[in-house]
Amino acid sequence: MRALLVALLAFGALVVGAPAASAHSIVTGSSPEDGSSLAQGPDQVSVTFNEVPQSQFATLNVVGPDGNLWSKGDPRIEGQSIVVDVGELGPVGEYTLAYRVTSADGHPISGTRTFTLTEEGSGTAGASADASAGAESDDSGVPLWPFLVVGVLVFGGALAFALRKPKDAG
Repeated sequence: MRALLVALLAFGALVVGAPAASAHSIVTGSSPEDGSSLAQGPDQVSVTFNEVPQSQFATLNVVGPDGNLWSKGDPRIEGQSIVVDVGELGPVGEYTLAYRVTSADGHPISGTRTFTLTEEGSGTAGASADASAGAESDDSGVPLWPFLVVGVLVFGGALAFALRKPKDAG
């Protein structure tokens, strides 16, 4: 009976101490395609994921080779994509789509995609992208170590309880 109790407590400690496995969203494409070359800028850009991202705190900016923002207005979630409007582009060179969304499981996902403008446009740039970059942080999610510490403590306590010597009743 004692061996069964120890086994059940050990199993319980492993279940409590183990982090939940979850697959996070991944990028499945973008418009324009990553690395593509365009003679004229698009009216809007998008990044598509394998599942619908949450709409809260979603960001998508288009940063030009001049370091300025070229996206216009707020980004929006359309199906499995985050989309933002783009005004007429300006200088020739590489434009970066910088995105940050929250996946369906609550994990932040961020990254970049690029395209190259091959013919100069007559658009007017927005604010410097450096001014908005300070608001973003490199949050890698919830740390794992507190869960491991709790799991070890629960397991150790359960093992000590199960292996203690009973007091003599006499």
